[in-house]
Amino acid sequence: MANKLLVRAYNVEVGDCLYVRIPRGRKVDGKIDDFHILIDCGSVGGMSHLEAAIAHLETVLPVASDGRKRLDLVVVTHEHKDHIAGFDPALFENIRIESLWMNAAMNLEHPQADRSLRLHRLATTAMRNIASLDLALSPELQDLVALYAIDNDLAMEALRKTLPKRDGIKPAYVHAGMTGQDLGLPLNGVKITVLGPEQDIDHFYLGDEVDETLNGLASSGGLFRKNPITAPAALPRNISQADFRRLQSRMMSSAFAFAELSSKVTNNTSVVLLIEWKKKRLLFVGDAEWDKGFKEGKANGAWNVMWHKRRELLDRRMHFLKIGHHGSENSTPWNDREDGEVTEPGTILDAILPASGKARARAVVSTKRKNYETIPRSALLAEIGKRVRNVRNYQKRLGTNASSLPKYDDFEKQWLESPQPWRTDCEHALSGAAFVDVEIEP
Repeated sequence: MANKLLVRAYNVEVGDCLYVRIPRGRKVDGKIDDFHILIDCGSVGGMSHLEAAIAHLETVLPVASDGRKRLDLVVVTHEHKDHIAGFDPALFENIRIESLWMNAAMNLEHPQADRSLRLHRLATTAMRNIASLDLALSPELQDLVALYAIDNDLAMEALRKTLPKRDGIKPAYVHAGMTGQDLGLPLNGVKITVLGPEQDIDHFYLGDEVDETLNGLASSGGLFRKNPITAPAALPRNISQADFRRLQSRMMSSAFAFAELSSKVTNNTSVVLLIEWKKKRLLFVGDAEWDKGFKEGKANGAWNVMWHKRRELLDRRMHFLKIGHHGSENSTPWNDREDGEVTEPGTILDAILPASGKARARAVVSTKRKNYETIPRSALLAEIGKRVRNVRNYQKRLGTNASSLPKYDDFEKQWLESPQPWRTDCEHALSGAAFVDVEIEP
């Protein structure tokens, strides 16, 4: 095990907390030892899972120069609760962070993300105003509101200021084309390349058609302002209560639509890492999404942008894939059409995980099914299962216990006999495992 690269996906329900150990990947002052990475630390399932994960992580990390444990690199892929909720300074009290990367869209002063940042601020205000109304929302809308929770601010304060100040480092806001060597990582025999996002966030992921709408929202009243008119006691005198309620309903529809757009931009600006070690290629994609195809000046999916801007690095077989967005149907490119037409997403999947020949790659997905079909999308996991080595027939393994999985009859029963890549939720159901380990041989 000591000479194998380790990817450990902690079971944090719906969220990512990934530990990567690269053997002999660090060289400082002539001394060579392992390189240790944490990619994200978040969950929408509560802090107890994250607390347990970081406590366990401490036990496997080496001792730093100040007597604490050492993390050589922390990568924060994007600003959603299921990826950042665990960045509480108290959890990292005994861990020294040597380098910290966040995506370029998280840089509040990045000029090429000005409109995306404005959209995010407007969506955050609207979702928090809606949360304060304590309305009965569908599960999908509840999840959307939760992405903009107030505790995100605390996590981002810790990442931007508290943790860097404590450890004497400066966060790097990374974009495509940067490498670990460029950013001063003390690497040995390993290359880490950022494939996404591109530096021009607004152009590639938001598009050029939302300026007027953003300006209108920013200057309007209602849910997009910090002090909205939402209570019946504040009804304007020149409008009936019924008309006001209709107006309020339209404002809420607009708020959810723009929150969804902002959420897509946030997902698509995820840090995407390619790690190359001993001729092996490992891809970590955050929640990067795909679309039907790339369009200049439009709101593009991250996979489509990478395919058009970084194809020389993406258009080759991978040996490991961190399945994106907890198995969501929109975060691993695939040909979900039934008419046999070749699509750009399907071409990308064939490039990184070929369907023909002997399966060489491994994959893992950090997930737990909640209320609906698309996270995880079982048909997608079954398709990936045809292309990777580490698969399980979870129906056979779990037997009658399979029926205790959430939404089993609705979404799992039809697919669990199809070989699927290792899932943190099903592995936990099998053995109570607190994490799933994937080892990559030299």
